[in-house]
Amino acid sequence: MGMDEPKPQQAVNTDVEAVLPALPWSARILSHLSVLGPLVLAFQKRSIEQRVLAGFGLVFAGILVIFAISYRNMTVLIRNGHHDQRSHEFIQSLAATGEAIDDAENGHRRFLVTGDESYLAAYNTLRERAPEYLGYLRELTEPDSIQRARVTQLEQLITQQLREERAAIDLRKETGFESVRTMALAGVATTALDSARRLQAQMEQDETKALAQRVVESTTTTRSSIILLIIGALLLFVLLAAVYYLIRHDITARRRIADELQRRGELLEAANKELEAFSYSVSHDLRAPLRHIDGYASLLAKAASISLDDKAKRYLQTISESATRMGQLIDDLLVFSRMGRQEMLRGTVNLNQLIASVLHDLRHDLQDRTISWTIAQLPEVTGDAAMLRQVFMNLVANAIKFTGTRPQATIEIGSRDNGQEEAVLFVRDNGVGFDMRYANKLFGVFQRLHRADEFEGTGIGLANVRRIIHRHGGKTWAEGALGEGATFYVSLPLARTSA
Repeated sequence: MGMDEPKPQQAVNTDVEAVLPALPWSARILSHLSVLGPLVLAFQKRSIEQRVLAGFGLVFAGILVIFAISYRNMTVLIRNGHHDQRSHEFIQSLAATGEAIDDAENGHRRFLVTGDESYLAAYNTLRERAPEYLGYLRELTEPDSIQRARVTQLEQLITQQLREERAAIDLRKETGFESVRTMALAGVATTALDSARRLQAQMEQDETKALAQRVVESTTTTRSSIILLIIGALLLFVLLAAVYYLIRHDITARRRIADELQRRGELLEAANKELEAFSYSVSHDLRAPLRHIDGYASLLAKAASISLDDKAKRYLQTISESATRMGQLIDDLLVFSRMGRQEMLRGTVNLNQLIASVLHDLRHDLQDRTISWTIAQLPEVTGDAAMLRQVFMNLVANAIKFTGTRPQATIEIGSRDNGQEEAVLFVRDNGVGFDMRYANKLFGVFQRLHRADEFEGTGIGLANVRRIIHRHGGKTWAEGALGEGATFYVSLPLARTSA
């Protein structure tokens, strides 16, 4: 409560304000920049999401700091306002008590001179209401404060004044004016009255001084709060502007990248279409000459079979076989080109029925072979049934082909759950396998890891597998080891009824 001796409230602010002017503005700015430099560099290395989150975090932290300081300042203002109100009431009550004391003294002296008891009204009022006055003053002071002790001292002086004046009144009533003439002229209880007036003056002076200091403190606090709010608003504006700039800059950069990707995608799509059209045209145009080469080689072999020696016959056979192999390459290339242009007819595909159909078509390749089959129950997937049939036709045919050197072949067809809305299907065999260092070449066009005289083929089958699976939104990969077999994986979206 403000009745105590006021404590210095501005020591910290004064120290800070005394230190700040010691540095020139340029030096202070450079010192701040030297501290912020590493922070800015670290901030720039973050991703846009991290920078935006950091920006909003700084904004939120700034709001919290401003709120905390504003709350503290508001608490000081409310406390000072409460104390100021009590100080005003204390000063007013103290003045009212002083007036009551003076009125009682003046009325008492008039009674001593005239004997008219109507002049004792102020005296009687003070005697009746003194406890009320003093009690209210006591309520307006803090316990164990100097002002509380002074109120107690004032109470003792008023009690002494009333007691001495009561004695003079009784004496006047009993013996008349002559016995109290000196008292009437000089006054009664002058020592107590003088002490009470000095005490009241001291109490009022100290309370007014404390009130003035609190006014200064409140003014300083209000001014600092306004300055803080302005600075905080500016900082928040700068931070929000920086965050907006980062977001805008990122959006612009991403839009530019997206436009560039779209442009390149369109160019790539156009190039692919041109390449596919060119491949289809070239492949189609090559078929007729190859048929002619193969046909005339066969006719020549028949027409001149008697006159040709074994070496010439071998040459003609090589020409015919090469033409046949080239024709197969062209056919596979046409299939590969058509798979990129063919419209997809999506639907629910029963893989169990599809695998059974594939094995039925490959039954001629299974003659004179000993193969142990393990075929799991497969899920239903979403896709183009004809294209997926081509996928598993190639994978199963490869497994049959590359286990041809095994007296007891093992082929497994199954699936596994990867925890997503897609099925991972695999075809595993115990064939010749492959070196994992060359796994990235498996699904390329015309890429082969074995010689043509070891295993026949054109090197387009797995390329078709990858193209079809990619068009379905899936992935292809393989695992294997030389002499230990291979496993080929494809992922496909599950049908909704099987998800």
